[in-house]
Amino acid sequence: MGQPARFTFDLDLGNRPTNKPAPPPVPTVPEELVAQLVAQAREDAYAEGLAQGERNASAQAAQTLAAAAGTLATRSIEMTAALDDARLEAQREAIDLAASIGRKLALHLLARYPTVELDALIGECMQSLGGVPHLVIRCHPDLADGIREIATGHMHTSGFSGRLIVMGDPEQRLGDGKLEWVDGGLVRDIGAVSKEIDRKIASYLAARSGNPTTEESGH
Repeated sequence: MGQPARFTFDLDLGNRPTNKPAPPPVPTVPEELVAQLVAQAREDAYAEGLAQGERNASAQAAQTLAAAAGTLATRSIEMTAALDDARLEAQREAIDLAASIGRKLALHLLARYPTVELDALIGECMQSLGGVPHLVIRCHPDLADGIREIATGHMHTSGFSGRLIVMGDPEQRLGDGKLEWVDGGLVRDIGAVSKEIDRKIASYLAARSGNPTTEESGH
């Protein structure tokens, strides 16, 4: 039996090569492709920024438009109210002027024809006073004789056969008068008529302005 071979360490362990994995190859991209990709990225970013800017501008414009519309509506309401007030004031002035002219004209006519109104009032009353025993007419003292003559003429045409009494009353203004009989009477008072006209004018203007008077509102 032969002798086993002796193992000899004839390898230099210090310089023994190691089996490390090789590094991956570095990818190489053409510079032209890189430039194209960068340019495309810039274009995409610009387009997105532009779209976002347009959206922001549209939103801001919508808000501005809405605010302007609200302001315009408010101003329109204010202008409409101002026009209504001006129209009402012009109407009020016109009515006041017409009423003033009417009063002056009425006074002028009364001064010129002081018996006209009483003449009409007496003629109207005597048509329905056939069975009345007496009729008393009170008027301004300066008109007593003329009113007596007028009333006597109406007696002949109306059929009134009662006693006629015409009295000059210092409390009666020129053109005013009172007719009195047993169970009734009538008054011609231009002052009361003027006040009634003023009341109706005030009620009309109050209704036009939306502020009814106390009488109209029922209070």
